[in-house]
Amino acid sequence: MKLKICGINDINILQYACDMGVDYVGFILANNSPRKISHDFLTSLENFNFKDASPVFVFVNPSVEEVKKVITQIKNPILQFHGDEGDAFCQQFNHPFWKTIRVKNSQSLKSINDFSSADAILLETFSDSSYGGTGKVFDWSLLNNISLEQGYVLAGGINSENIKKAVSMNPWCIDVNSGVESSLALKNKNLIAEIIKKFKNE
Repeated sequence: MKLKICGINDINILQYACDMGVDYVGFILANNSPRKISHDFLTSLENFNFKDASPVFVFVNPSVEEVKKVITQIKNPILQFHGDEGDAFCQQFNHPFWKTIRVKNSQSLKSINDFSSADAILLETFSDSSYGGTGKVFDWSLLNNISLEQGYVLAGGINSENIKKAVSMNPWCIDVNSGVESSLALKNKNLIAEIIKKFKNE
């Protein structure tokens, strides 16, 4: 099982997450997100040593140019599409991509079938007001009978209190964002360490 820390916008936190051996580090490029990275931060990633972590770039309804910019600047990025993008849009870049499905009810899960070319499906909590970052958990019992060829990433409101339950759902990867923040968009090393410890069941 893999672990992703998402919404990183600070180079010290990024270094810490990579040193601690997380599998994926996520960077948000959505305009309305308080965690959106700056142009300078993106540039600083060009020569960054991610060690064994893979960088994941989160887009919400981007232009083709926005995505191409990241592909050009960063070596081997994973693209995460978090908006209303269709499968054809996502796969045109010839890069590994994850597609987010925002889960409201069992009906929501049917749209997974529309993204057969995705390398992973990320399941996030549905919200009327935003595309993500809600900090809320959806009804995980909806996943009891789910079987995905490409594996799924469990996201939405995961923190040190519920990470053990998240692990028990047996997803391919767990995505933590607000659950390792001491305040909005401010990641905390102690909370990251605690999550990793519980994730590894140490």
